[in-house]
Amino acid sequence: MTLTECLNSTNLNQSGRDAYALVERLYPMFRSLTGAGFRQSLDVLKELIPLETHAIASGTAVFDWTVPDEWNLRTATIRNAAGDTVVDFKNHNLHVVGYSVPVRATLTLGDLLPHLHSLPQQPDLIPYRTSYYTSAWGFCLTHRQLESLRAQDGPFDVEIDATLAPGHLNWGECVLPGRLEEEVLISTHACHPQLANDNCSAVALSAMLARLLAPVERKYTYRFLFAPGTIGAIAWLSKNQANAKRIAHGLVCACVGDAGPTTYKRSRRGNATVDRAAECVLRDTGTPFRVEPFSPYGYDERQFCSPGFDLPVGCFMRTPPGKFPEYHTSADDLNLVRPDALGDSFGKLLRIVHVLETNETFVNQKPHCEPRLGKRGLYNATGGTSPVDTQMALLWVLNLSDGSHDLLDIATRSGLPYATIQHASNLLAATDLLAPSDMKTK
Repeated sequence: MTLTECLNSTNLNQSGRDAYALVERLYPMFRSLTGAGFRQSLDVLKELIPLETHAIASGTAVFDWTVPDEWNLRTATIRNAAGDTVVDFKNHNLHVVGYSVPVRATLTLGDLLPHLHSLPQQPDLIPYRTSYYTSAWGFCLTHRQLESLRAQDGPFDVEIDATLAPGHLNWGECVLPGRLEEEVLISTHACHPQLANDNCSAVALSAMLARLLAPVERKYTYRFLFAPGTIGAIAWLSKNQANAKRIAHGLVCACVGDAGPTTYKRSRRGNATVDRAAECVLRDTGTPFRVEPFSPYGYDERQFCSPGFDLPVGCFMRTPPGKFPEYHTSADDLNLVRPDALGDSFGKLLRIVHVLETNETFVNQKPHCEPRLGKRGLYNATGGTSPVDTQMALLWVLNLSDGSHDLLDIATRSGLPYATIQHASNLLAATDLLAPSDMKTK
C-alpha cells in the first residue's frame, strides 16, 4: 500500500477512538524517569509495534549529565494521629513528589508542612512535582486537603517506601526502514505519571502512527523514540551520534489530545523542510492553528536542536505546555483528552508525513515560454474561462520548477493546497514537461 492510499483510506474518527483507548490504558500506570512502571509502559507499546528497548546504566556520563539512579516506589502515605490515611499515592500517582528519597518518620505539623505542595489558586487539584536531581522528599495534595491537615494537631506518620539505587534508564525505539537511510524522527516523552494529555496522548498517537506506517511503502526510514523527558533524549543522543546525523526531518510530539487549536513550534533552523511541511499542512486544513518560533525551552526539541546537533526537529502540539489550566495537575485526566482531538491530531501528523514523503524538486523541461498544455490533454479546450485550481497549479509548477524550488515552496508561494500542487506535478511528470532534479532536499 502506498502512503497516499493509506492517507485516503484512514478513518480519523476511528483512529481517535483507538488512540483514546490506548490513553486509557496508559494513564493509570505509574511512570517516572526510570523504574518498573516506565518499562511496563513500553511493554504495552510492544503489543502494537516492533519496539526495541534499550538500557543505560545509572552513573553513565551523557554529555554534561549523569544518568540518575533508578527509582521504584511501592507506597507513599500520610496518616494522622488517629491512624487514618489522609494522603495515599495509590489514590493518585501525583500524590508523591517524583524521585522522593525513602522516609519513615513521625512528624509534627510544623515539620511536615515544608514537604507538602498544593495549589491555593486551584484548591481541588493535585500538583505534579519532582525532585529528580536533588535528595528530597514530599507529597502533593489538594489545597483543601492541606487546609484539613492544618486543622489537625498531629503528629503525622509519614512513609515513602521507595528504592533509589543504581539501575538503568530505559527507552524504546521502533525503526521502520525505508528506501533511504535518511530518517524521520518522531520523539515523545513517555515518563509522566497519570497525566493524560501530557503525555499519554502523544505516546498513544506516535505508537499508532508507527503501526500505520509499518506496512506502507516508505521513502524515508522512520525512527520512533519513546524516552524519559530531557535525560532520555540526552542519553539517546549521546549514544546515537551516528544515527542522529541521518535525521533529515523530525517532530517532537506532546499534548496532542486537548480541544485547543494545533500549535507548531519551529526548529532552531526556522525554515527546515519539516517546518514548512507542518505550516503548509496546518494552513491547508482550514482550521485555526498557531506557529511559534523556536525557543530553547519546552520539550525535547531543545535537545535535538542544541547547537552541537542543530537537527531539523520541530514540536507538534495542541495547547502548549503551561498554557492550559490543567497542565501538570490532576485535572490533566481522561476528561481533558478527547477522541475527536486525537483523531484530528493524527490526521495532521499523517499529512505532514505524506508531505515529507512526496515533496520533490523538479526541473521544467521546456522552460522557454509557457508550453502548450492543451495538446497534452492538460488544459481546457475552451479558452477565456478562469483556470481552475489544477490548471493554476500546472502553471505554478512549471514556472517555479527551475531546480531550486520544491513542491512545498510552490504550494506556499501560490497559496494553493499542497495536494493540488503535488497532483499537478504528477500530471506534468507523466508528460515530457517535468523531470526530477538531482538537487537534494534542503
